[in-house]
Amino acid sequence: MTLDQLTTFLWVARLGGVRRAALEMNLSQPAVSGRIAALEESLGTQLFDRAQRGVSLTKQGLILRDHAEKMADLVEDIKATVVSDQSVNALLRIGVVETIVQLWLPNFLSDLYEKYPNIKVEITVDLTVNLRQQLLERSLDIAILMGPVSEYSVDNIDLSTIELSWLKAAGTPEPDLAVTPVVSYKRNSRPYRELRAELSARHGNKTQIFTTSSIYAGLEMVASGICVGTFPCELATTLIEQGRIVEFDPGWRLSPLRLTASYLGEPKNNLNAQAAKVAQLSAESYWKEQK
Repeated sequence: MTLDQLTTFLWVARLGGVRRAALEMNLSQPAVSGRIAALEESLGTQLFDRAQRGVSLTKQGLILRDHAEKMADLVEDIKATVVSDQSVNALLRIGVVETIVQLWLPNFLSDLYEKYPNIKVEITVDLTVNLRQQLLERSLDIAILMGPVSEYSVDNIDLSTIELSWLKAAGTPEPDLAVTPVVSYKRNSRPYRELRAELSARHGNKTQIFTTSSIYAGLEMVASGICVGTFPCELATTLIEQGRIVEFDPGWRLSPLRLTASYLGEPKNNLNAQAAKVAQLSAESYWKEQK
């Protein structure tokens, strides 16, 4: 029985199949199957019941999983204690929503590389719904999104909330939201759902809502006078300074964007957890500087 065999056993148990475990571990399926067979032979017992749709643990497999998970946590604790931050050499796959890209993502990456100078980072910019799915599929290690992500394998750290402001083209009259088109986030986002519900409750179903996956495209639509919009005011700073966009107050606002740094906490991974904490500190530092 080896540590590699136990690690492979855990991934097959967690993901419910050899193929998915092989993809996660970057191994061939025969290599994964071979390790499991060798482990079963060394223990003299069957660990999995095989079926066409995957595998399930036997009674002995369930017992071994408990022990193997404790060993995996211990190995991660040893790495976190013995290996210095400067020596950590790993790939960290980070997903972020566009709002963060335009605000404090550069600060976060700078702080992250200061703590872990030898890591490699891949950045994915996408909608919250897609980032959530990629996180659960384990193609991302950490996602900064409109959270939290309610899943047993995911841990969430709250980040600073972001206020949404009402914006209109400079020099235009106060808009009547009952008839003036409004641009906001994509249809499968929380701000869109809340905006649609509020406009419907206040003005009926007459107001037209435009959606966009690009905040800057939405702001340009506002500046052109096509519509009004509700976005973070911080993202419109340039257009406001240019005198193209101004804030207005219709008497109500959408709820602030609640962002989380959500990461895979199962299996335990110290780098994921620490990177999420760095994101939290970077966000806090950024907003303090803005005040």
